[in-house]
Amino acid sequence: MAYASFRSIGAYVPKKILSNKDLATMVDTSDDWITKRTGIKERHIAAKEEFTSDMGVKAAELALERSGLAKEDIDMLVCATISPDYFCMPSTATVISAKLGLKNVTAFDISAACTGFIYSLSIAKAFIESGMKKNVLIIGAEKLSAITDYSDRGTCILFGDGAGAAVISATDNKAEAIIDVHTGADGEYGDLLMTPNGGSGSAHDALEQESSSCFMQMKGNETFKVAVRTLTKDVVEILEENGIQSDAIKHFIPHQANYRIIKAVGDALKMKEEQVVLTVAKYGNTSGASIPMAINDIYESGRLQKGELMLLDAFGGGLTWGSALIPFSPK
Repeated sequence: MAYASFRSIGAYVPKKILSNKDLATMVDTSDDWITKRTGIKERHIAAKEEFTSDMGVKAAELALERSGLAKEDIDMLVCATISPDYFCMPSTATVISAKLGLKNVTAFDISAACTGFIYSLSIAKAFIESGMKKNVLIIGAEKLSAITDYSDRGTCILFGDGAGAAVISATDNKAEAIIDVHTGADGEYGDLLMTPNGGSGSAHDALEQESSSCFMQMKGNETFKVAVRTLTKDVVEILEENGIQSDAIKHFIPHQANYRIIKAVGDALKMKEEQVVLTVAKYGNTSGASIPMAINDIYESGRLQKGELMLLDAFGGGLTWGSALIPFSPK
């Protein structure tokens, strides 16, 4: 039987840094206010001519290099993004595949907001374990600055740009296999975090009347409560279903949305401080890129070693959520 293994990781962040002090010159806020409410100190912002696909390509190239595979070995590419290069088509995945020089590969985008990378992981796992694909490149890439209203202090303090990528490959060694992936959604909560206009569900005249409705909008307090409850429940379930105790987790890698959410979930799960991976202070919320960027951070710092067990956990607009149990299995 073929199993899916997590072979490599890569990430990219733009050079420009937007600090809390910078934001304080743009909206009614302060470094102290942002830090206390979110734990964020700064975020990276893509250049005007730097697109989501460009960031995805750079993260993918690094993941490919670290995997030991040639680009010709990749037979599928999935890109998780809510800030695509183009509104409808072509997909950002196909743009990335062209920039990478990948020919005749399956390539498509998925839209699951901050849970996008875990959704992509579940897709890669299914394709590999069914025998349809052997090496899948999954990418979370976001230029959220393009859909952020910088006059709205409730959202502009949160989001940044960046990309992360991973290579998922077939293996016959069960010890290397992705253990489990959970995904779920509840559209009843869709209005908590959304971009209200811009699609077929909104009239063109509405866009002209309220251009800000094309930006992200969030009901912060309600989102916080649902996020903590949902993230905790999902992790408890995936650990119980697989007979794994929380102290067996070497790296708990939650979506980097808000330090208060991460702290609340970590405390509820009785995770030790050294188990919890935190990058929110320097990157902010990068949606679908958040988790792979965090994995890359611990890899590049030497904290992530072969065979160590990672627990991923995410929650995003839709509402969507997901979790995954993964041993790091580089060749």
